[in-house]
Amino acid sequence: QVQLVESGGGLVQAGGSLRLSCAASGRPFSSYAMGWFRQAPGKEREFVAAIRWSASNTYYADSVKGRFTIFRDNAKSTVYLQMNSLKPEDTAVYYCATRTRTSSASNTVAANYDYWGQGTQVTVSS
Repeated sequence: QVQLVESGGGLVQAGGSLRLSCAASGRPFSSYAMGWFRQAPGKEREFVAAIRWSASNTYYADSVKGRFTIFRDNAKSTVYLQMNSLKPEDTAVYYCATRTRTSSASNTVAANYDYWGQGTQVTVSS
């Protein structure tokens, strides 16, 4: 069993920055990829960013490219999402997720992830 715990959410003004963290636990922890998704009120969960755990591949939604950066610390089993130039439309609950099995299926599809965190609220005021 894998547990994912997100932190770092909060309230920020438009143009500001936040860094989300997602710490994974459970022995042994093995991941193929980790991703961030978000869900705004009344909307479906959408892909934000993903990173391969043992490679340098990263993936971003068009809406966050150039503003958000995903990176990881393998020694800490932690993935981060650095969010800059935040906009009110970035307001959502942000979830991290992990895929534990090697697969050619897309890293941008929520259904391909095995474990999810509880989510952290990000609110961007205008």
